[in-house]
Amino acid sequence: MAREWSFYRNFLPIVVLIGTECNDMGLLTLFKAATLQGMNNHVFVAYAYAVATTILLPVTFFHRRSRVVPPLSWSIISKIVLLGVIGSSSQILGYAGISYSSPTLASSISNLVPAFTFILAVICRMEKLAAKCRSSQAKIVGSIISIAGAFVLTFYKGPSIINAHTHLSLLPQQPIKFLKSEDASWASGGILLIADYILTSVWYILEEDILRVFPDELTLVFFYSVTATIFSTTVGLFEVPNASAWKIGLNISLISIVSSGIFGKLMSNVVYAWALNLKGSVFVTSFKPFQIIMSVALGVMFLDDTLYIGSVVGAIIVSVGLYVVLWGKATEEIEEDVGNLESPTTENVPLLPSHRTETSENKVCKTNTNSSHF
Repeated sequence: MAREWSFYRNFLPIVVLIGTECNDMGLLTLFKAATLQGMNNHVFVAYAYAVATTILLPVTFFHRRSRVVPPLSWSIISKIVLLGVIGSSSQILGYAGISYSSPTLASSISNLVPAFTFILAVICRMEKLAAKCRSSQAKIVGSIISIAGAFVLTFYKGPSIINAHTHLSLLPQQPIKFLKSEDASWASGGILLIADYILTSVWYILEEDILRVFPDELTLVFFYSVTATIFSTTVGLFEVPNASAWKIGLNISLISIVSSGIFGKLMSNVVYAWALNLKGSVFVTSFKPFQIIMSVALGVMFLDDTLYIGSVVGAIIVSVGLYVVLWGKATEEIEEDVGNLESPTTENVPLLPSHRTETSENKVCKTNTNSSHF
């Protein structure tokens, strides 16, 4: 039978994930404002994870005492530790990239996450490709388009559309300008952000793999947060040995750290774990483009960011590629539902050759998302 529509499975994840992406974009903007006042990104990551771990400790303790939860094995713990190292590494790279560039660039390049995640899901055999299937072709072409758009975002700025301290100015035509030496920090930020989102895609795949055998989202996020706190603090102490840099006053830096710890490292990670367990990594990462909508508005309004034509063109290219991938994914799910609906009937009607077997294309297009070989 085809899947029945469910508020919990079909509607709630969409609403929650859109809200989470908007929340994450707001936190990135707040972080950028704090770094402009001197906050170090290594210090920020370590403290934010520490805030999340401190809150999760009693919550997870009572959670595991009050209900039946799956036991922890050494295999699961080792995977969660690896998850923590990957996640905190991606955060360190990402915040360093934002400090060199802007939340707008970060949100634009984050559109690469769905493509990277899909490619890794294929490599890890969570997704299968069939060269003759339209849905598979769409996912491949969409991934290539998304990667091309990310290169445009990173290495091309072009003329400005919205200048700092101005609104939609009607600027005279300017010649196309590719990256110059004074824009090296922008390119460095883009490279760091691409590395961040590659690790983020690995993080999503590994977390989905863990949740298949250990479906306890809160416990997973707690142990992940503990590992990330230890790792990011160790890296931070090596990178920032000056004790004065670790002193945070009652200012925007403290607000950014506490907000990110509660709403980012805690709430967002719990939401992502819940959605990954429910819908899978390809679905969860498909909502990353919503960050670009928030980043443009928040960056221009609160950070005096300048919006460049390269960011817009690159974001459009990446978004086109993304939604080609999503179209392929949606087509694939419809084919699966049709195949599941027809297979019981066809077994009972052997005398009708036109309905007895699937077409060769449908056979090729069938995917198997139940096996994980991470």
